[in-house]
Amino acid sequence: MGKDELLSGFIQELRRGTIIICVLAKLQKPAYGYNLINDLAETGITIEANTLYPLLRRLESQELLESSWSTDGAKPRKYYHTTDFGKEILSDLKSHWQNAVQNMNKILMEDDSL
Repeated sequence: MGKDELLSGFIQELRRGTIIICVLAKLQKPAYGYNLINDLAETGITIEANTLYPLLRRLESQELLESSWSTDGAKPRKYYHTTDFGKEILSDLKSHWQNAVQNMNKILMEDDSL
């Protein structure tokens, strides 16, 4: 296995958990899937539609998101938003994320001093 292939796999593993935090955070304001893809891309977080939509359905089945259809525009759109339970989970995830980043930075700074 080459370096690029190995690195790509590691990066994908890192992204899996972080994308859930991003989606829950961004959907505190209702949005539809395509809009969410663009919003995330503007912040440097890329996600493909074939990854996002199954994730949205899974988070909805876990009661972290709710969805509703809007027929106000030219075509119907399914809007998602974070539930109160989803906001609780997001808050806990943010705390764990910040703690993990702080601990990782300590480890990485130790590595730099060697």
